[in-house]
Amino acid sequence: MSTPENPFGQVLTALVTPMTADGEVDWAGFEKHVDAVIAGGSDGIVVSGTTGETSTLTDAEKLRAIEVAKDVAAGRAKIIQAGGSNETAHAIELYTKSEKLGIDGVMIVTPYYNKPTQAGILTHFRYIADATDLPVILYDIPGRTGVPIKYETLLAAAKHPNIVAVKDAKGDFAEVSRVLNNTELLYFSGDDSNVLPHLSIGAVGLIGVTANITARPYRTIVDAVNRGDLATATEQHKKLEPLVRAVMTHIPGTVSAKYILHGLGRIQSPRVRLPLVGPEDAEAAIIENELSLVRDVEGVDFHNFRPDRNAAAGGALPKVAGATR
Repeated sequence: MSTPENPFGQVLTALVTPMTADGEVDWAGFEKHVDAVIAGGSDGIVVSGTTGETSTLTDAEKLRAIEVAKDVAAGRAKIIQAGGSNETAHAIELYTKSEKLGIDGVMIVTPYYNKPTQAGILTHFRYIADATDLPVILYDIPGRTGVPIKYETLLAAAKHPNIVAVKDAKGDFAEVSRVLNNTELLYFSGDDSNVLPHLSIGAVGLIGVTANITARPYRTIVDAVNRGDLATATEQHKKLEPLVRAVMTHIPGTVSAKYILHGLGRIQSPRVRLPLVGPEDAEAAIIENELSLVRDVEGVDFHNFRPDRNAAAGGALPKVAGATR
């Protein structure tokens, strides 16, 4: 099979949405953070996804995030809108408005909570893909949505001309290989701890949470794999392991990433919106212990890490309570 063109980039950051202490989006901080992850090696930015707290952002905030990210990126990175919906009509509305703002692609998560059949999932994907001229990434994350995208569904979805990629957070490497063998879908690792294994069997890149803290090691891994240098890629993978464990293991990645970014002085507040809350003392202590094991990771120096557990405590409501529409 021919290798299709990749319209998304290879090192994509699943962007956090910086907020103020009272739960409002910190737009100045958002601009600064977008610039930082691009400067650190990201060639794609996924806004208002799971890591960006899509469930508690309003549509107006999601659309403004697109505008801000595009303005800051200024062509240096692709901008992907990830804030979908488990209501097909609502998802189409959001993606249509986002397309008018000039995004480079959309990422459609499997409908969550209502647990559709595979036929329902496929219909949801097809209706949204029909409504846009943009390239589409399907997001397979059954741990959050309650339902996987099965192999047969991926094969059927791959026949749609706009559906060109999958973000895989399912971790079934045998299925990934099977889909890659039988479709032209591009695969992106959606599991920070499995980026190198995914790349080794044919994935083209990653959409990662830990890249908020440092994208440079992932850039090094991807570039090394591209030139067949497994030794360099493996070295970076090993160095990243304790940082990935700190971010992704103990509490939701959004919460830990913001806690760490704030401790590094990169965002003004670690706040998340309810029902997410900041780490409790025991959770924060575990994260801090993991970070003490990080050595020689490109783009970050934890000697300057100054955690503030009080600032992270609890969660926040936006001043305008968040109806999703």
